[in-house]
Amino acid sequence: MSGVTIGFLMGILVLVLLMLRVHIAVSMLLAGGIGYAMVAGLEPLLNYAKTMAFARYSVYDLSVVPLFLLMGNLASRGGLSRRLFQATNAFLGHYRGGVAMSAVGACAGFGAICGSSLATAATMGQVALPELRRYNYSPALATGALAAGGTMGVLIPPSVVLVIYAVLAEQNVASMFIAAMLPGLVALAGYMITIMVYVRVSPGSGPAAPRVSWPDRWRTLVEVWPILAVFVTVIGGIYGGIFTPTEAAAIGTMATGALALFMRELTWKSFLQSAMDTASATAMIFLILLGADLLNAFFALSQMPTAAAQWVLGADLPPMLVLTGIVLIYLVLGCVMDSLSMLLLTIPIFLPIVLGLDFWGLDQTDKAIWFGVLALMVVEIGLITPPVGMNLFIINSMAKNVPMKETYKGTLPFVLSDLVRTVLLMLVPGLSLWLVHMLN
Repeated sequence: MSGVTIGFLMGILVLVLLMLRVHIAVSMLLAGGIGYAMVAGLEPLLNYAKTMAFARYSVYDLSVVPLFLLMGNLASRGGLSRRLFQATNAFLGHYRGGVAMSAVGACAGFGAICGSSLATAATMGQVALPELRRYNYSPALATGALAAGGTMGVLIPPSVVLVIYAVLAEQNVASMFIAAMLPGLVALAGYMITIMVYVRVSPGSGPAAPRVSWPDRWRTLVEVWPILAVFVTVIGGIYGGIFTPTEAAAIGTMATGALALFMRELTWKSFLQSAMDTASATAMIFLILLGADLLNAFFALSQMPTAAAQWVLGADLPPMLVLTGIVLIYLVLGCVMDSLSMLLLTIPIFLPIVLGLDFWGLDQTDKAIWFGVLALMVVEIGLITPPVGMNLFIINSMAKNVPMKETYKGTLPFVLSDLVRTVLLMLVPGLSLWLVHMLN
């Protein structure tokens, strides 16, 4: 049996194990280990395994992951999410659908200091759902807007998933953050427009809240300016070349913790819980990375990704048709897998294919950055599509009186907005590359 055949068989094995609810890290370790032993033998597998963990975990860029996770946990327990929502609601709440738009805007703001979709959805759900209920928003719009808004946690830099992609694709982390900024803002605008259209098609679904006076508006801005200062310090410092992403994450974490203490929202108990949650999430991510490393090493040994890329290039298909096929595969996988698992499993296969095709004369680096942002946007759609949209389950678990089908129905307009944005980014790579070229 050839290495390429074994590679395809092990890829199928991973999918079967995932369907059987085996953890993604275990699935990749099993398939990668079995495949590696079949292609090279047991002794080479053991030789590789003994240095695999050190080789992966000693990568400097990965140190940013626990720091950004801790920053998000401290922000969540430090009351920053509530202040962000109050500020956006003070300016938007008096419009029809304004409270839902405020929730989405606060999700974007919280995502700028969090980096996790699930954490953003969970945190903002706790803050915004009571207000949406108080103003009699329809269950579909309330839960759908929050589930979709949660995806802003990854689209707006800093993003943990973007860091992982940058490491896998051997790209600069700062460049990936820059590239995701404009598409993230387009996503925010798309969600706002979706809510505006939604409340006009269904007028009773998003009543307007009372108008807030200008003195109260200024008061809410005073309360959130330190949060904006943290974001500007972290992102501006990275883009300005003042410090590396890891240094920026460390500074941001310290600033967020100090801010939460200053606001008297962070207790010793909540700090310890933040540290424990960070350690747990970091361990999970790093174990998945280890499984992906073994699987990717096996794939490289089997030559399966190279063979797949050569087959696609040899078929002489239009590049945009190939890219559309990859996007459709991501949309299907998103119904049954989480975003990080999807990227780790597919990037070693899809990235060589994309790099081998000609898209408007882009060089290899530009194609890798553009495809990374595109892939991130598409896999995030999986967080709000059934049957395994994690944001849907998180929000629906908080809105216990809302049937799941209502939450599904509420996310459909936002999924449509996501698809329009995906097509736009596919056709206009400059949407993600313009800032990169301007700032570099």
